[in-house]
Amino acid sequence: MNALLSQFVAISNAYHALLSAAHLAPLHARHGADSAPGNLWLQWNLDPVLLLGIALIVGLYCYGLGPYRRKYYPNERVDRLKVGYFAAGTLILALALVSPLDALSDTYFFSAHMIQHMLISVVTPPLWLLGIPSWMVERLFMRPTVGRIARWLCGPVVAFGLFNADLWLWHAPPLYDATLSNDTIHIIEHLTFIGFGLLFWAPILSPTPAIPRISRGFGVLYLFLGCQPMVALGALITFASQPLYQPYVTAPHIWGSTPLGDQQLGGLIMWLPSNIPALIGLSVLFFKWVEAHDRAERDALDEFDEFDDERLAGTAQSGDVALTTTQTSDMGE
Repeated sequence: MNALLSQFVAISNAYHALLSAAHLAPLHARHGADSAPGNLWLQWNLDPVLLLGIALIVGLYCYGLGPYRRKYYPNERVDRLKVGYFAAGTLILALALVSPLDALSDTYFFSAHMIQHMLISVVTPPLWLLGIPSWMVERLFMRPTVGRIARWLCGPVVAFGLFNADLWLWHAPPLYDATLSNDTIHIIEHLTFIGFGLLFWAPILSPTPAIPRISRGFGVLYLFLGCQPMVALGALITFASQPLYQPYVTAPHIWGSTPLGDQQLGGLIMWLPSNIPALIGLSVLFFKWVEAHDRAERDALDEFDEFDDERLAGTAQSGDVALTTTQTSDMGE
């Protein structure tokens, strides 16, 4: 652990030297952030590209519920619960990227950035999957090649590996700092968080039989193991003896924060709260798994009792027949 932490810090220091030599300004410097912003809660991110992207997602979903459903699946009804799940996921995505949380993340606090990453990567994706009806995506997987590729990408081993490799990669100091100095890189980071988040949750919450869900027992193990890389990365960041991310060292320090204290809080957020969705999913799967086993055992016992009752009834009937035969014979004599 100490050796890994030392390598992490060494890479960070080397990159910071290159950053200084190249005179690359962090995002808060390019935006001219004030050290004591009085209107911080009014700093909403109204980037037209971002708003257009969110509107496009909502528009596609509404098209699926309306004209698409009426044309191809007229007998399907709109499930309000699923609509609620999808709306909640989209609202959380907008909260993460449009609200003042975005300004706090990019300009002032590493811990705020961890909250943003948590909402994007582990909260929105499962809500979206819960909100998508099977019929809405059924036609996407009609081609055998598309189905095979999708099943491979959403396989538990591949999905687990891609999601966690992406998470660790973007939190390496060189790439992380680059996201705060380059908007294009930052957008790519967020897109991969969402995309690989959907892949990670697909083995548990796939909305279509074309990508079959794993069993409940395997799902419990999958989500438990899925928490561990994030726990390790959170611990690594929390116990670092010095700040790893240079933009937050030079950022305005508001509300009495310090770069190292803010980094430790961000590490704790990744360590604990970020795993809450997986723990909720794990708990639900576990109780459903236990319930299914109990039901199977009760059904087996009921079948055994019915068989036993039938056998006893058959024995009694045979005895009655034998007794009647004996009585008839006696009367004949």
